[in-house]
Amino acid sequence: MSEPLAGRHVLVTAGPTREPIDPVRFISNHSSGKQGYAIAAACAALGARVTLVAGPTALTDPDGVVTVHVETARDMLDAVETALPADVFIAVAAVADWRPAQPSDRKLKLDKASFSSLPLVENPDILKTISRRDTDRPGLVIGFAAETHDVEALARAKRERKGCDWIVANDVSGDVMGGAENAVLLVTAETSEAWERAPKGVVAEKLANRIASALA
Repeated sequence: MSEPLAGRHVLVTAGPTREPIDPVRFISNHSSGKQGYAIAAACAALGARVTLVAGPTALTDPDGVVTVHVETARDMLDAVETALPADVFIAVAAVADWRPAQPSDRKLKLDKASFSSLPLVENPDILKTISRRDTDRPGLVIGFAAETHDVEALARAKRERKGCDWIVANDVSGDVMGGAENAVLLVTAETSEAWERAPKGVVAEKLANRIASALA
């Protein structure tokens, strides 16, 4: 079997993050982790050494992959930076953009006033942080963009804003979140390429092969 990613370290994030409000409530994003896990497995199948930094999911750790389990966005960024250096970084995780400024260590009683004025602070931007590192930046940094409209325009804007090399954009207005299939648009500095809807494992294999070609 060909292993075109042999000798390469691929770092992948997957799943959501959970930002605690109190011991029983949290802020999060919809994400099953299926696409990120599939990408990690596909890169490992091509011979890569793969580190998967995963938020809370119900999935089984992929075979042949080092999986690091985290909860919050700050935990995820710490784990990603600890795993560097890497040849490729693929930010698939649906990281919560905001977190409560002061999580309570006791369950908050249901009071509309307390929740309507819950102070929030911005979470670290993991993709942008890794894309703009001065040292040990991976040679290929790939972000994901979950959009519900104007997919290509928003993906191109995100690629510029984050400083990454590629964006894999998908329209999540249907059943993509948690579903078994995905249809994506691969956006680079020069081109955009629409991939037909397919099982997430097939999308992962196609992306892994495209990465191998880019690094060859």
